[in-house]
Amino acid sequence: MPASRTLRALAAVLPLAALAAVLLPADDARAADRTVAGGRLDWGVKASFQQYVTGPIAEGGWELSGGAGTVGESQFRFHSATGAYDPGDGTFRAGFRGGVRFTGHPTADGGHELDLTISNPTVRVSGGGSGALHADLRSKAKGSGKVTVSSQVPLASLDLSGVEMRGGGSPVALTGVPATLTAEGAKSFAGYYPAGTPLDPVSLSVDVRAGGGGGDDGGDGGEGGDRDASSAPPRQAAVRGEFADAAVDWGVRRTFREYVTGPVAKGRWQLSGGARDGGAVYRFPSGEGRYDLAKGELDAEFDGTVRFTGEHLDTALDGVSVRVRDGRGTLSADGTPLVTFPVKALTAGGDAARDMADGLLRVTEAPAELTAEGAEFFGGVYRKGTGMAPVSLAVALTRDAELPALPDLGSDAATAPSAAPTASASARTDEATDADSGSSASSTALPVGLAAGSLALLGGAFWYRRARSAAAPAPAPPADPADPADLPDRAVAADPAGASPGTPDPTRTADPAADSEEHQPE
Repeated sequence: MPASRTLRALAAVLPLAALAAVLLPADDARAADRTVAGGRLDWGVKASFQQYVTGPIAEGGWELSGGAGTVGESQFRFHSATGAYDPGDGTFRAGFRGGVRFTGHPTADGGHELDLTISNPTVRVSGGGSGALHADLRSKAKGSGKVTVSSQVPLASLDLSGVEMRGGGSPVALTGVPATLTAEGAKSFAGYYPAGTPLDPVSLSVDVRAGGGGGDDGGDGGEGGDRDASSAPPRQAAVRGEFADAAVDWGVRRTFREYVTGPVAKGRWQLSGGARDGGAVYRFPSGEGRYDLAKGELDAEFDGTVRFTGEHLDTALDGVSVRVRDGRGTLSADGTPLVTFPVKALTAGGDAARDMADGLLRVTEAPAELTAEGAEFFGGVYRKGTGMAPVSLAVALTRDAELPALPDLGSDAATAPSAAPTASASARTDEATDADSGSSASSTALPVGLAAGSLALLGGAFWYRRARSAAAPAPAPPADPADPADLPDRAVAADPAGASPGTPDPTRTADPAADSEEHQPE
């Protein structure tokens, strides 16, 4: 057959991308691969399971690890995607970091009959369009209590019907992908659900860049490559002096973030001035100031602004600073001290900080308490002494010290999950947005067990703090507002000051498998 007729025949039966793979040399075809580098996955696992765990039968809760956060009203956010994507045939692999542990049914010895940890989820899509969500699982069998630890179990099958994975650019996003429990997942899910049970839909957005391969699932730890000649061990830090690079990470409070993006405030947060979103924390960068290790003192001022807006809500964290004296740190915004936290690294004559090989002074997830001024800043919703999100601080004491990496949500952090799962997802091809203008928003349905009375009380009782750019007057609170801290935490859509996730709620379904139409994911 003449060459021209051969090409016409191929073109008639092959998509353009596949035709290119046939005609291009092997090296050029491989060059079409893209490395996944940064992004996040949002997934609630199963709404009724969350409700059961925190309800009056299981009397349990959940906790996050590895930098995982929450978004909207009932989704967990995993971060720092790594992997590979081939736009030619649509194969895709993205591994994320972070975990969530569910516990319930307390035992006399302080343990739990229900104990399930899901971590490091990975989404895999084959060239044929079939997809699955894998995860590391640690589970305790129902009845026997046998603990099983498994790596990258195919936990859920993903319905990608109608999804075209080929030809995507950056970022690649999938929104509201239906998920179903697999047989392997059912075994590791402690027997609470049979195979085929619908799970919550999965949404993700990842950045891709030229250069095939990609790291192993779970991340390769960075860019790699050779370091220059200046990468010798950091010089020993001076006892006192100035510094010109530091960062402080603070998430305010988990239930506050959930309130902002929930169905009552219907809000969002916007980052500017270099502030970054790490999922469970916000990073304020470019810290400058002075330190004295002998006296255990530090003063630092940081760049960046995080502004929270929504119904009856407009406030900003700006002009963030940290001051350390007498083994205690204070984080302030615009000169208002918001929280205090313990600092031990500066209190041992400077040795603990000065001898660190990486040239960094670190405070890692120090527990934070709200100050009286902070309580006023938040409109009285939180009392003085309320536990807030922990504070992490890193100060470069030498010029060649490198600050710790922040969980990477990808460049398209402005995109939020859909309000309801869509029938199909799509691969996005729009260009990445400026990270400086990133924001988070969500418009999810009300939680099943949220009482109308709670909404009415908190809707009127919540505060409105005007940012400097806002001009609207604040609505007056009721004469005798209910204390938000006394209400169940999973009503966080209306309760930024909620209790711990383990607070029982009598409105929850008693059986995780009893999925009536009222409790089924939409």
